[in-house]
Amino acid sequence: MNIRYFAWVRERVGVEEETIELPPSVVTVADLIGHLKTIDDNHAFAFEDEEAIRVALDQMHVEADAELGDAKEAAFFPPMTGG
Repeated sequence: MNIRYFAWVRERVGVEEETIELPPSVVTVADLIGHLKTIDDNHAFAFEDEEAIRVALDQMHVEADAELGDAKEAAFFPPMTGG
């Protein structure tokens, strides 16, 4: 799966995007976040406050309980503010 990071999530992980092989146990977005936390300290730091991160699968916003299904891309970014 292609994983993209934006804003401070990208800064903490240290890369803009990466392609990772997911184990069969990773079924939902929450599972994916849990898996990403195990990659290294940078990923663990980026996802330490899961509530502060938004997710999109194939450019559609989803919640943590969403199933990955056949999604090709997951994007992680902080909440946006407007004004």
